[in-house]
Amino acid sequence: MTSATHGAGSISGRLPRLPVSEVLGDIAAAFSSGVRAVLSAPPGAGKTTLVPLALLDEPWCSGKIILLEPRRLAARAAASRMATLIGEPVGERVGYRMRLDNRVSARTRIEVVTEGVFARMILEDPELSGISCVIFDEFHERSLDADFGLALALDVQSALRDDLRLLVMSATLDVERIASLLGNPPVIISEGRSFPIDIRYADRPAGSRIEDVVARSIIQAHDTETGSILAFLPGQAEIKRTVERLEGQLGAETDIVPLYGNLSQKEQDLAIRPAPSGRRKVVLATSIAETSITIDGVRIVIDSGLQRLPVFEPSTGITRLETQRASRASADQRAGRAGRTEPGIAIRLWHAGQMAALPAFTPPQILSSDLSGLVLDLAHWGVQDPATLAFLDQPPRAAFIEAKALLIRLGALDAGGGLTDMGRQMREMALPPRLSAMVIAAHGRGFAKQASLLAVLLTEQGLGGSDIDLDERLRRFRNERGERPEAARKLAERMIADLPKTAQSNETIPAGHLLLHAYPDRVALQRGGRGRFVMANGRGAELPETERLAAAQMLVIADLTGRAAQARILSAAETSRADVEDELADLIERKDECFFDRNSGQVRARQVVRLGAILFDEKPLPRPRGEQAIAALADGVREIGIDALPFSKDGLQLRQRMGFLHRTIGDPWPDVSDDALLARLDDWFIPLQQGVTGIDSINPGKLSEGLRLLVPYEVVRDLDRLAPTHFEAPTGQRHPIQYDGDEPLLTIRVQELFGLKIHPSIGGGRLPLVLELTSPAHRPIQTTRDLPGFWSGSWKDVRADMRGRYPKHPWPEDPAEALPTTRAKPRGT
Repeated sequence: MTSATHGAGSISGRLPRLPVSEVLGDIAAAFSSGVRAVLSAPPGAGKTTLVPLALLDEPWCSGKIILLEPRRLAARAAASRMATLIGEPVGERVGYRMRLDNRVSARTRIEVVTEGVFARMILEDPELSGISCVIFDEFHERSLDADFGLALALDVQSALRDDLRLLVMSATLDVERIASLLGNPPVIISEGRSFPIDIRYADRPAGSRIEDVVARSIIQAHDTETGSILAFLPGQAEIKRTVERLEGQLGAETDIVPLYGNLSQKEQDLAIRPAPSGRRKVVLATSIAETSITIDGVRIVIDSGLQRLPVFEPSTGITRLETQRASRASADQRAGRAGRTEPGIAIRLWHAGQMAALPAFTPPQILSSDLSGLVLDLAHWGVQDPATLAFLDQPPRAAFIEAKALLIRLGALDAGGGLTDMGRQMREMALPPRLSAMVIAAHGRGFAKQASLLAVLLTEQGLGGSDIDLDERLRRFRNERGERPEAARKLAERMIADLPKTAQSNETIPAGHLLLHAYPDRVALQRGGRGRFVMANGRGAELPETERLAAAQMLVIADLTGRAAQARILSAAETSRADVEDELADLIERKDECFFDRNSGQVRARQVVRLGAILFDEKPLPRPRGEQAIAALADGVREIGIDALPFSKDGLQLRQRMGFLHRTIGDPWPDVSDDALLARLDDWFIPLQQGVTGIDSINPGKLSEGLRLLVPYEVVRDLDRLAPTHFEAPTGQRHPIQYDGDEPLLTIRVQELFGLKIHPSIGGGRLPLVLELTSPAHRPIQTTRDLPGFWSGSWKDVRADMRGRYPKHPWPEDPAEALPTTRAKPRGT
């Protein structure tokens, strides 16, 4: 008997009938004969709540079921819904576990956990003792923790727990790829939806602000339809601006409620609670509301089609938020929120034809995330090559290497990639590696408690307010009242409980002093005026001039957003050079260096004190000579470009000739484009610049000689034959051939070619020249690749036109039989 047909004493017998109920028997059958399965079910099918409860009745399920959810809100909502279905409070047979909140007991059989919590569970207990089944819900969101958790679970199942059941399920799942990763287990598809959804499109005018369009759509839907409204916007800022536009527009009987990650648990729960009888609700949400929650009474969804995703830059170690178009999978998830409890309407604020251009799925986090935490956990697992684990998408190599290098710098890994004692301590803290390194460094100086509070503040959005100044936020956080800040402070205490016992100070230390050990590469010096800074990693960052920290000479930046020099500082703390030199002494460089001064175009020398790109002091030294000077000159060329080099006219033509041969013949003729020459400065530029210390001292002849060094010796003699510099006209005059286009070009007065019966060519006669024939005044009159054909063809029309304009010059009827000339006709002829 399957779980779908158990008797009244079973949990399954008391579950409501929802679309997924039709396939519960199929899931049970899959787990009766195997240990892996995939479930694809549309939004509103009931998979999140019904599937775990139904599996509790299965004979093999003697332990717990772990249900992974991507967000805390979804985890709490799922646990609450399941507990309600079996008539119990949360924390009995159904509970949840997350970073700041646990509701479990000895009776708990179903634990709903956030994905990060599961990764730590399996790392601490690889056998997953007492766990019968792990369910990965909403796997299409492809968080880094979910991908890592599944890879670990598959590893455990293969090596230690062949009885462990694994179920991957989602409303919008790339079924073929995930099934292949799992070894092609049964794929179960629930086709049903609770209620139909009418999907409509409303094209957003170009240049319009998204909050304006969303607000207008809400007002229109509110006036013409019934029921509550759920609107999706990319972020908190857009939600707040939309609230401002809706104030006073919807009537007193409608509540406007925001829903995003920074809100407290009570505020989030208020947003998903059904509107009181006789009232309506408008919920303005980020993608936090896409999955696994039901907002009772919502029958209208308005989708901006946008989402904000983190993008990690390995070169700077910075994660920035980027607004992007939502995927088709996300659009389907959002629309599905409208059909959970009754027939609904989904209004998409884009043209229907744009659907095909949307990406099928949201990009996996593993492809654009800081991987330092993952690399640390892999080292704990005994894995140095992620390819040995079954990741759906392997971590990008560049980001993986950068993460490993960071962990070595922090002391978490040894040179071979093995976990150190410091690394083991860092892992215990459940913090990003940079912040755990900060706490450990502070512990050694007696400031662990303050550092752990600062670390929690930085990882839990919204604590202590939104001030950019972290000292101010930390002060507020210490005194903040409420369930969430109190839980956060207790978490900070637990983080340091297992550290070695040492004397701790009761003094308060500036946040900037602590942050130096987390973000040494983001130490920033004011440069360019109030609010403008350059970081040690070379990147610029800005603050509004009205901010107090804008006047600081030095900062440590914890968070920022935006690209390149326009990056906007989101959180930072003031520091000083004395603190930097004291705390980061091993990173401060004091050395003599050669450098290229772009303003003067000269190589100079100086004695410097610097932290990365931040120059503290410099003292001029005598002008350098030798290899260091030449290397600095080459760096200058790379900086200002090839065009700044003083090529002679012949040198420029030589480069064009070589480029022509490279384009038409290829090897062995070298690429002499700007990028190629910059990449090979060591081969052609540096060897011939002995004693040169400035751009204005470069000998143009040496540049030409250097270009010839790029041509293999055995073919250098063919250069003049294949691509000659000049064409000798029948008059004896030499005319330069131009090689800067796709074909070699010869510009010449037409009279100089009289008597020529064969078209001029190069390359042993294989390649005709393009002839730009000019008048006696050197104005173009004809372009041809067939001179004999021109003489016998259109010459007649050219002659008729030119004779009147230039009567003093010869215009014979048959130029092929005339004598070439550079002169006008003799007088009297």
